[in-house]
Amino acid sequence: MTSIDFITPGRRTVVMERDAVAELEARIGEEFAQVCRLMFANQGRVIVLGIGKSGHIGRKIAATLASTGTPAFFVHPAEAGHGDFGMITAGDLVLAISNSGNSPEIVSLLPMLRRLGLPIIAMTGNPQSTLAQGADLHLDVSVRAEACPLDLAPTSSTTAALVMGDALAVALLEARGFTAEDFAFSHPGGSLGRRLVLRVEDVMRGGLDVPNVLPQTPLFEALGEMSAKGLGMTTVTDEQGTLLGIFTDGDLRRALNHGADLHRSAIAELMTHNPRSVQADTMAIHALHLMEQAPPITALVVINSSAQPIGVLHMHQLIKAGLV
Repeated sequence: MTSIDFITPGRRTVVMERDAVAELEARIGEEFAQVCRLMFANQGRVIVLGIGKSGHIGRKIAATLASTGTPAFFVHPAEAGHGDFGMITAGDLVLAISNSGNSPEIVSLLPMLRRLGLPIIAMTGNPQSTLAQGADLHLDVSVRAEACPLDLAPTSSTTAALVMGDALAVALLEARGFTAEDFAFSHPGGSLGRRLVLRVEDVMRGGLDVPNVLPQTPLFEALGEMSAKGLGMTTVTDEQGTLLGIFTDGDLRRALNHGADLHRSAIAELMTHNPRSVQADTMAIHALHLMEQAPPITALVVINSSAQPIGVLHMHQLIKAGLV
């Protein structure tokens, strides 16, 4: 095994696929722009068709389009001939991918697609093929040769098709003014989505769960409130409910070290004044950054426009939400 050269073919593959992608740049011209304009104006979905390796690429292109603001999904051409054609409706647009441009499973669908009056965009490696000639617009993804030494296994051709699909998705993304928040709504289950969508009000503890005492409250009573609410802290407010400070486990340790009396010391003498706080509509990720500033803290008070506590955001809630 040590005498077999794995490095040379590996590097040759990278070079050949790199060159195949580089040649695509000159083909991003007016016909590409026409395809983008057609897809941008389309009011339905982009139906992506592909068979074999082109089908795998088609699934990825459909997923990328859908996650970047262009509604799209993949339909297997063979299954379309056995009932799945019903997934395609008037108002949709078809992106058909075939390196040869003569895949019978796709070509056989052309009459039905025409009958529905759907715009057809072909992405092939053969501009003279049946599919390319039967489409409204054609994207040329031809390559000089496959990276496969037999020039048989789809390698350079699938890479070229994938890159062309990404080029379409990105061009449409920019045309739509697609934002990071839009992306997050398409990815609510991912960490990026949570970081861009989740607000403090979505994860904070509010209402009766917010620990609260008045400034004249004795230390032992404040500790009872902290224990009952289980957040390791309590807010301190005046009679009108305005936030004056907070008292935390850390404040308790410092108070006891300085000889505080559990029954006689009022919480106003021991609390932290001007604590860090946020409002409910603050992005949770911003609240996390605020908590991580020196000195780091584990809880933030959530206040309303009148500086009254309405919730507490604890690090545990951010961890549970997947932001940490």
